[in-house]
This record gives sequence, structure tokens and C-alpha cells, in this order.
Amino acid sequence: MTGLAAGGSASADRGSVRGLVASRLREIPDYPVPGVTFRDFTPLLADGAALATVVAEIAERFAGRVDVVAGIEARGFMIGTAAAVGLGVGFVPIRKAGKLPAPCVSASYDLEYGSATIEMHRDAFPPGTRVLLIDDVLATGGTALAACRLVDEVGGLVVAVDVVVEIAGLGGRERLAGRTVESLLVV
Repeated sequence: MTGLAAGGSASADRGSVRGLVASRLREIPDYPVPGVTFRDFTPLLADGAALATVVAEIAERFAGRVDVVAGIEARGFMIGTAAAVGLGVGFVPIRKAGKLPAPCVSASYDLEYGSATIEMHRDAFPPGTRVLLIDDVLATGGTALAACRLVDEVGGLVVAVDVVVEIAGLGGRERLAGRTVESLLVV
């Protein structure tokens, strides 16, 4: 196992990890716009043992299956970078438009409260690279689908879309039909 697990934070069974995530999740009503309930996982990030457990669980599930982790801005960076370290692989940022310095591929999408464009460096990894996409929350699936399109466009292979929290009923999983989607907690 990775250095994280060897440090005493070995992955627990999936049910206890779900419970841990649920206990560290904060709901913020009417954020960022009225009618949206934001799922904030910064309490999970602030708890070192809980964070290590989540990262070890991700690393255990994907060990030997991926060549790189791609994290979606901004909260996907937090878990994604830690997971990449736990897996012993590199990390690729998928950022909001205009934030990356080298030539990029881009994809626009709609989300539950607006629209956005994300980008990834065109040379982020060679064709055939096995990519784990990580984000904090799967809601409508627009962001994740756009990220998959970026990976596909440069010839990468999306092994899975992995999220900390999936919001049931918003159609995200359905929009990613044909893709492997894994979530630690479904609310």
C-alpha cells in the first residue's frame, strides 16, 4: 500500500468511509444562488485522519489501474493531488478557462446554476494514458462530462470518474452513461 496507508491511516471498509464522509459534510442552503444547497467538504479536509482515510481508500481502489490523476478545479485539486501522491502517479489540473499557460483543449458545459468552460493542457499526458478524474461533488454531471471530453480529445483513457459526494436525483450519473462513476457517499 501507499505511504499514506503505511502511516497508520489504512483504508477502512467502504461503509465506514461513507459514514466518515457524511459526518464531515456541511450543507449550505442557498449557496451560491438561491435554491441550491451546497455540499461543503472543507470539514473533511480539516480533519487530517479523515482526509488520510479517504485518500487511502481511493488509492486502494485504483492502485495499478491509473497512470495519472486529473483533478477538476478547485476542490478536485485537493483530493486529486493527495490521491495522486497516494497512488504514486502524477497530477494534471483541469482548470477554469484562461488559467493555464500552455496550449489547451477546452470544453464548455452547463451546471445547475450557470455555465462554464474548463481547460487542460493539450500535452498533459501522452495518448493511451489511463486517467482517474477526481472531483468533490457529482451533481448534474456537466463538469465531469466536460472533463471526460478533454481527456478523450487528447487521447487519454478515462478509467473512472471518482467523487467524494454524489447528489442523487440531479442526473449526473445518467449523463455519464458508459463511464465508470464511483462515489464515496450518495446523498
